[in-house]
Amino acid sequence: RIDWRRRDSNPGGKAIWIFAQNSGKQVKNFRALSVNREFAELVFEPIDGAGIYHIYYLPYKMTGSRNYPTVNYVEPENSADPDWLDATEQSRLRKAVVLELQSINTLHSFYPMEVIATKTEVESFIKQHNELPYILIPEDRLHPIKMWTDVPYRWIKKSDLDHFTGSALRDEYFAFQVGLFAWDTDIDDINIEFTDLQGSKGSKIKAKAITCYNKGGIDWTGEPLIKKITVEKGHVQALWMGVKIPKDATPGEYTGKVTVRPENMPASTVELSLQVEEFLALDHGDTEPEKHSRLRWLDSEIAADHSVIPPYTPIETNENRLSILGRQVILQDNGLPRQIISTISPEVTAIAQAERPLLAGDMDLVILDENGEKIAWKFQGYKTNIVEPGMVQWTATGNAKGLSCTIEGMLEFDGFMTLKMEVKGKRNLVVEDISFTIPVQNEGAKYMLGLGRTGGYCPDELTYKWDPYFNNDGAWIGDVNLGLQTSFRAENYERPLNTNFYQQKPLHMPPSWYNEGAGGISLTRKPDHYLIQAYSGERTIEKGETLNFNVQMLVTPFHPLETEKHWHNRYYHRFEPIDSILAYGGNTINVHHATDINPYINYPFMTTDIMKAYTDEAHQKGAKVKYYYTVRELSNICPEIWALKSLGDEILSFGPGGGYSWLQEHLDGNYIAAWFVPSWKDAAVINSGVSRWHNYYLEGLNFLVNKVGIDGLYIDDVAFDRSIMQRVRKILLRGNPGALIDLHSANQFNPRDGYANSANLYLEHFAYIDRLWFGEYFNYDAGPEYWLTEVSGIPFGLMGEMLWEGGNAWRGMLYGMTSRAPWSGDPTPIWKVWDDFGIKDSEMIGYWSENCPVKTGRDDILATVYKKPDRTLIALASWAPGPARIELKIDWESLGLDPNKCEMIAPAVKDFQEAQKFKIDQSFTVPEKKGYLFEIREAKGER
Repeated sequence: RIDWRRRDSNPGGKAIWIFAQNSGKQVKNFRALSVNREFAELVFEPIDGAGIYHIYYLPYKMTGSRNYPTVNYVEPENSADPDWLDATEQSRLRKAVVLELQSINTLHSFYPMEVIATKTEVESFIKQHNELPYILIPEDRLHPIKMWTDVPYRWIKKSDLDHFTGSALRDEYFAFQVGLFAWDTDIDDINIEFTDLQGSKGSKIKAKAITCYNKGGIDWTGEPLIKKITVEKGHVQALWMGVKIPKDATPGEYTGKVTVRPENMPASTVELSLQVEEFLALDHGDTEPEKHSRLRWLDSEIAADHSVIPPYTPIETNENRLSILGRQVILQDNGLPRQIISTISPEVTAIAQAERPLLAGDMDLVILDENGEKIAWKFQGYKTNIVEPGMVQWTATGNAKGLSCTIEGMLEFDGFMTLKMEVKGKRNLVVEDISFTIPVQNEGAKYMLGLGRTGGYCPDELTYKWDPYFNNDGAWIGDVNLGLQTSFRAENYERPLNTNFYQQKPLHMPPSWYNEGAGGISLTRKPDHYLIQAYSGERTIEKGETLNFNVQMLVTPFHPLETEKHWHNRYYHRFEPIDSILAYGGNTINVHHATDINPYINYPFMTTDIMKAYTDEAHQKGAKVKYYYTVRELSNICPEIWALKSLGDEILSFGPGGGYSWLQEHLDGNYIAAWFVPSWKDAAVINSGVSRWHNYYLEGLNFLVNKVGIDGLYIDDVAFDRSIMQRVRKILLRGNPGALIDLHSANQFNPRDGYANSANLYLEHFAYIDRLWFGEYFNYDAGPEYWLTEVSGIPFGLMGEMLWEGGNAWRGMLYGMTSRAPWSGDPTPIWKVWDDFGIKDSEMIGYWSENCPVKTGRDDILATVYKKPDRTLIALASWAPGPARIELKIDWESLGLDPNKCEMIAPAVKDFQEAQKFKIDQSFTVPEKKGYLFEIREAKGER
């Protein structure tokens, strides 16, 4: 008999395997007399005679992909010989004694919090504590409550359920739990009350220092969060609490009360007794994650101020003109933009004097009455409400026939702008349409990302209908040095899941714009402008009804290209010895997860000592180390995973379960299985969009910056909004001013990810990162318009690297891109050209600029120039259908060189080109899908 007390629901449907310890042979002759959750009774043949036998339960088979496995548990089968079964008489059997119930390791163990109480024990437990329709069970921080439909056997043995005793250090954040077992009825909500903790020597810890995280806290925007706690009959709810012990607390015993008050039920109280020791805690206890002191990070407001982040400058206001770095927004009286201007150079490398306007007319909220006639608005003029260095807010109110409108506008220092337009019905009114129009100058509407199209040129005409199958609520439209991303949203907007999981939490259709399918977004090129129009279609606006037409905008580029930093930082994307990386030529090391130094995905806190040693060594030798750390998914190694699970779907997404065996055996099925690393048995689950976990993430980043000394982040897709990325940047700059962020994304233009362009999806983050790495499945065979918009980052003020199959080295150099060492290729031959030429001191003049001094005379063979006073490097790449012969057209005056004294050399570059010398005016053939790197310089001998 094995009293295994299993938490899984159907033990009888899963196989049992028996092996003899000495020979290792499997026992075939056995039968199960009884198999249930509480125990099993087995009869088996001891094939090695007396001795030790191993009985395995929960055997499984793992199939599917390496990183997204499918685990199915083996079903029982009768392997016993019928003659043996017939000969078995229970009266003649010798009894085997259970010696141990084992697990692979502590993480996989069910003991003690996943060892169930028997039905009889639970009934007895209820009889002992049936004064109320629920039972409170205090529990310490080292024994997280892990079951929601079972009572753990550990609780059956508890005698004192109305008292909790613990020991804490001064300046420690002390966490504890109160379990609530709703044995008699459903509970709709719970209130939690705390008293002060009174010290034995007259000192006090105030009640406001105590928190219940299940009831609420501070959300990721810094706003108060109040949660409802419901508990189904027969279920257990863990209530996680914490108290901040003051640094100057007088040592001794402190006592107080926690009162749990379910809705429409009598309250119950747990007495608290904390012994505060004289010693000080290290980092509030954060160096020991299993003690859950970091739960307070969920309510952190770190870096949530409105300060301006370099290289951005404070907003300047001059009447209706708002100026930010390289861009300006001019407002109408109604608070909507009249003009958007860029002073960023066509090369995107500097702030220029010339102003380039984007709009061909005013943005407008247009309402057509039932006859198709435009209803005229009357606005009083906008009022500026807030003017801060990093943000300006304004409000305008207006009226029209049967309607009122309030427009709330906001512009931030990076070019992020929101327009919240609230339309109210003053009487019942039928309208043919409510739309928002953006007339763009034709020459400014050159490129596009979004609306279910791959990046490229703007179509002359497009109509997009809202569809949750597509993760598209707008588009970026513009040119390289001036563009506008526009997203149309409403009050129900929540950030969808991304990267493989979009369809499990897709885009909510905005009630105003969507209008039950009548709405859409249209693009139309007209003779004098390019019209972007979000329309909502015919509807009846009831008296008192409110419609929220929200528009979110990003004005690009965010800043000029930082080319010198790009040439200097040589990324090496693998954890290897520092000396070997430096010898290779790398100086900026990305340490991925699933490595000895950073084993667990998005929980880099279990190996901080070796992380610090490696990072310190890199710093001593002149290198930087960045770490993989993001929030899309969370490793099962995280000690707080049970506390997070107790918060419902606030932090961990609900879903179909499945995945690796650990998840199926411990998390009760309601989750989304994510990335799995076989070598580490690291099984992750998906987080639920933006939540308080982002506050935790930011505090974790601050811990890594200050305790480990990290030099930045490698972010693998982004699962948070721009407000979190702002805070990320502030934390890095304040702790390590030279810190870097690079963003990687696989191409998300596929049905699984809702046909989202990665650059459009993550554009709100581009203002705060340093480099792109786009990525798996990008189409490097597509045209230059695709490269420019989808891959390069240049229209947004960024530069990047190539990944998929190494990219295309010739085309990449048009944008200053190489493969990433050593993950996607060997860029060292190109690096050598950079260094021999001295590219860090050059001016990059891309083919996209009318000022580029080298032309090819073709649209499918392009040239980018890297200009220095005494020499020039030309990157040439072809999209021509086959080998093509060309002759360069060079503006020698612009280059500042004398063609009669210059030579054109193609230096030898491994796997790129052989060394050649060209005559200045000669024609030559460019191979298909390839190109050249030429250096033009003063000739030292015969030309």
